[in-house]
Amino acid sequence: MNINEVLHDVRQASRRLALLDEEQINKVLLAVADAAVKHSREILEANREDLQRMDPANPKYDRLKLTEERLEGIASDMRNVAALPSPLGRILEETVRPNGLHLKKVSVPFGVIGIIYEARPNVSFDVFSLCLKSGNACVLKGGSDADCSNRAIVKVIHEVLAQLGIDTHVVELLPASREATAELLHAEGLVDLIIPRGSSNLINYVRREATIPVIETGAGVCHTYFDASGDVVKGAAIVNNAKTRRVSVCNALDCLLVHASRLADLPALCAPLQDSKVTIYADEAAYKALDGHYPSELLCHATADSYGTEFLDYKMAVRTVADIDEAVSHIYTYGSKHSECIVAEDKKAAGYFSAMVDAACVYINAPTSFTDGAQFGLGAEIGISTQKLHARGPMGLREITTYKWLIEGNGQIRK
Repeated sequence: MNINEVLHDVRQASRRLALLDEEQINKVLLAVADAAVKHSREILEANREDLQRMDPANPKYDRLKLTEERLEGIASDMRNVAALPSPLGRILEETVRPNGLHLKKVSVPFGVIGIIYEARPNVSFDVFSLCLKSGNACVLKGGSDADCSNRAIVKVIHEVLAQLGIDTHVVELLPASREATAELLHAEGLVDLIIPRGSSNLINYVRREATIPVIETGAGVCHTYFDASGDVVKGAAIVNNAKTRRVSVCNALDCLLVHASRLADLPALCAPLQDSKVTIYADEAAYKALDGHYPSELLCHATADSYGTEFLDYKMAVRTVADIDEAVSHIYTYGSKHSECIVAEDKKAAGYFSAMVDAACVYINAPTSFTDGAQFGLGAEIGISTQKLHARGPMGLREITTYKWLIEGNGQIRK
């Protein structure tokens, strides 16, 4: 594959997307959703090839795995995206200047968006649906772990596009090689934006190497702080859901911070985790509180590496803090600005935590597992942005558009 030629083809296709109206775009999305279910056997067979190359104990295995139920869910998400209003052509600002010039700030596509991701084949469908709905062409660069799955998925998408007379270059999958990644990261003039989804190592590499704009997404070192005023029943449910709902996703809980005055409640807070065999790495005070109340084979002493780690596994750190300020300080030191939570009945404490914690999503008495585009009513997401420029948090349709100014005059000239 000549990657430079492919990227030129995608750029040309992105320009022609402007000729499609919303009805045509929705028709494509609904057809691809139906095709994903219709061709589930071929997609799942390809996925099994990928799964055979991965150790089931690998935390990425669950991310990689597709099932009929998950494909139904993916199809449902695409139908939801089709049902959403178009993010294009929205008038964000409008004014008439004293000289009579009429100014409008209008939402438009970026053009071509490159997505670099690891063992998550569902991303291929999600990215395509969001990009098409927002008028963007997309270049997919998946990892070798999911290459068979991604190729089967893009084959299905291309077949639908061809049947409906749409340029198939609006979505292209690059080879799963480092060389392809390098070319994509330096595709100036051909790709408008890069969004990496995956480990902190991947994101850091993309940020260092790219010569085109990057929006950082994915890496999540998430905390829950159990305040002196926290409710134990709520806290136990929140901690368990945040940690065990899906351990391989970026919004999963990595560290529980517990107020020193509530150490006696720590066994109750952690009790539900036993059912999922979660290993706890506890500091000295927390270890003493849990010793004899939590399975000894699952209870370990914390080390310096226990904090700031995105486990993506049935593992969690616990640290005792003297007060809310120490909790906030810990999050500043070890967090990734993704999602943070406080369990507190004291509204003053909750307000203080919300104001002081620097993260894309801050929760009060709800688990970080809700950081998700669909849960936020965005239909789906292209990633969770952990930076502050342009977009922050779950990135849905509006977050993958930019804007331009339209200025209408009547012969005015500038003095």
